[in-house]
Amino acid sequence: MRRTKRLKLQVFRAVVFVVFGAFFLVPILAMFEFSTRGRGISAPRTLAAWQSIITYPDLVGAIIASLELAAITAAGMLLLLLPTMIWTRLRLPRLTRAIEFICLLPLTIPAIVLIVGLFPMYGWLANNFSDSILTLAFSYVILVLPYAYRSLDAGLSAIDVKTLSEAARSLGAGWPTVILRVIVPNISTALLNAMLLSVALVLGEYTFANLLAYLNLQVAVAQLGRANAGVSIAVAVASLLFAFVLLMVISIAGRRRQASLTVAGTDPQYLTAGQRT
Repeated sequence: MRRTKRLKLQVFRAVVFVVFGAFFLVPILAMFEFSTRGRGISAPRTLAAWQSIITYPDLVGAIIASLELAAITAAGMLLLLLPTMIWTRLRLPRLTRAIEFICLLPLTIPAIVLIVGLFPMYGWLANNFSDSILTLAFSYVILVLPYAYRSLDAGLSAIDVKTLSEAARSLGAGWPTVILRVIVPNISTALLNAMLLSVALVLGEYTFANLLAYLNLQVAVAQLGRANAGVSIAVAVASLLFAFVLLMVISIAGRRRQASLTVAGTDPQYLTAGQRT
């Protein structure tokens, strides 16, 4: 009976994997097929649309700007959210619900409402500091707060933050050392997931950049769709493949980190005297 149940479970997993794989891969393959079509009905396939990605006006700049925004947003999110959540858990546990409410609030506010509220701030920034597209990182940090909070909260809930921090403090470690060398290595997977969600949201964001008259990747793709549909679809497929590769890299890095922690926890040279006994 156990073998039968195990076989049924394996079959169910294979069916689910195939169905969801087809659900994601079929549209991507159709987009790739469209981007490689020739001009005529019987014309041979060509990669001219893909080759035009790096030569199309303003497209390379939009891609670089989106990547820079993704990096700045992920770093800003971690610098803002991680110390706040750790400090709240250690010193102010009563504020946990308030912090959670504030972080989840952007989910309930439409993007157009946020833009209306932030538009005067961007006008002031453009007149007094800079009108660079990188200023969108302020808004993107707000947008990624709900998703990053859930990921970091799951990681912090899986470890005993108070015990680890008290043990490190008793050995003379300062708070930067506690956060960077004690807590962060134990929630590395949660950090990677939060960064992945931030990068994915920034690379796919369109409303803020379009209404604030900035040119990011999605705005460039939308403009290309009016002029050259093949190049537009090629850029969309390339962005999806980039997100997929990034997901695989983060997944592999998280597994290796988890495996190294498991080996370190079972190796006798890492065990304390009480654990050896």
